[in-house]
Amino acid sequence: MRDETDELTYTEVGATDGDMPAGYHRFTLRRPIGRGRALFERAGAEIMAYRMQKGTGIFHIADTPTAEVGTSLAVRLGVGPFAIEAPCRVVYLLRETNRLGFAYGTLPGHPEIGEELFAVEYDPTDDTVYGLVKAFSRPGAWYVRLGGPAVRLLQRIIAGRYIAALPTTA
Repeated sequence: MRDETDELTYTEVGATDGDMPAGYHRFTLRRPIGRGRALFERAGAEIMAYRMQKGTGIFHIADTPTAEVGTSLAVRLGVGPFAIEAPCRVVYLLRETNRLGFAYGTLPGHPEIGEELFAVEYDPTDDTVYGLVKAFSRPGAWYVRLGGPAVRLLQRIIAGRYIAALPTTA
């Protein structure tokens, strides 16, 4: 695990909770996962326990069992000897009436530079619960730069898997 004094690799901390900054690849994926306040609460608790990362098989380690501001964590990207450990730090939590989740930002050694939000949203007008992944990033390593559009496609595929890892019933 990285030293707690490691600085984030970008300055736009928290920007996934508003207008994302220029100069980055940006995307938002929001999909319905079911209905009801109970599902919203359950999915929110699962997100805070890193269910999205664990459900895709990329979760490696975290300093805390649930997301807290300042938690250092790492995901493993790739397979076997070709896997890369990607260190991150939780930069903010969403604990609102109709939004729950957290965002993490990249630390030195991560192949990308940026931030990613993992959340669930509840729409009280029709009782729908949505999974949400929102991110901005740019290459932090030569091989990500070389991967270009393939890397961005892979990010979108993984974002879909993050949402698919959420519960769909209360």
